[in-house]
Amino acid sequence: QVQLLESGGGSVQAGGSLRLSCTISGYRVATGCMGWFRQAPGKEREAVARIDRADATSVADSVKGRITISKNSAENILYLYMNSLKPEDTAMYYCSARTAIGCGYRPIVYNAWGQGAQVTVSS
Repeated sequence: QVQLLESGGGSVQAGGSLRLSCTISGYRVATGCMGWFRQAPGKEREAVARIDRADATSVADSVKGRITISKNSAENILYLYMNSLKPEDTAMYYCSARTAIGCGYRPIVYNAWGQGAQVTVSS
């Protein structure tokens, strides 16, 4: 059974930084596609970043230049580094895994999800 557990969320002022971590069990991050999504109240879940088995990364245009995704395959942890945070970045952030071959940006592509970590950015 694949389990994902996010940590590192919190409250920061605009311009601040946070690092989210996702600890994975039951699946090796080195073997598939991992992603970070976020969902603000009243809005749909949107993709933030993803990293595939070849370590190729992709970041949403809305956060490009401010957010980096990476993974530690030895420790089986996925990271999301967020800088220059804005109030519009406020959301619940979810770690996700696709255990089948392939990668993508749509939430339906991913079959395992964490419980989420709240990020709140104040102006």
